[in-house]
Amino acid sequence: MTGPAPRRRGRPSRTEEETGPGARERILEAARAQFAERGYDKTSVRGIGKAAGVDPALVHHYFGTKDEVFAAAIEVSFEPAAVVPAIVGGPRDSIGERLARFFIGVWENPASRAPLLAIVRSALTHEAAAKVLRTFVLRRLLERIAAELDVPDPKFRAELAASHMIGIAILRYVIQVEPMASADPERIVEMVAPTLQRYLTEA
Repeated sequence: MTGPAPRRRGRPSRTEEETGPGARERILEAARAQFAERGYDKTSVRGIGKAAGVDPALVHHYFGTKDEVFAAAIEVSFEPAAVVPAIVGGPRDSIGERLARFFIGVWENPASRAPLLAIVRSALTHEAAAKVLRTFVLRRLLERIAAELDVPDPKFRAELAASHMIGIAILRYVIQVEPMASADPERIVEMVAPTLQRYLTEA
């Protein structure tokens, strides 16, 4: 008489809930929340997996390292593939306004603001966070915009625009200096747009 089959050791099989089409989105949402709440340093792949209700190995499967999860979580806020054509596709004389409105709009949205706060706070002390900031704000967004405009020194112009906008983000949303912190977003756009226009279009 044979007894029950021996219990197999190793990782338990993944359920459909863990591996279904919504798993990747849940991981991203959990990563954004974890990075925003805990910062880059204190966030772990294990913690992201637990918050998303999946095995941490699935986080590695979809995204690789913690740095890559961080980058993917931030990219959702910017969506450069959609944003660049929208900004450069309109009239050239109002590109500064479109860029300023997009940037302030991303920060004014609580859902996208939280992970951006995490990256700005972390970028000063963690190279991985600084790399993400350089990659998505500079290379994949502003440098591509400047390159599309066919102006001299596009990379330098993109860096000038980035320094201006990131400075506003730090003052308004991170350390909340008044009156910047409580200023009407439209007033900020109105004041900043001409400077961005000059950076990106004047010869």
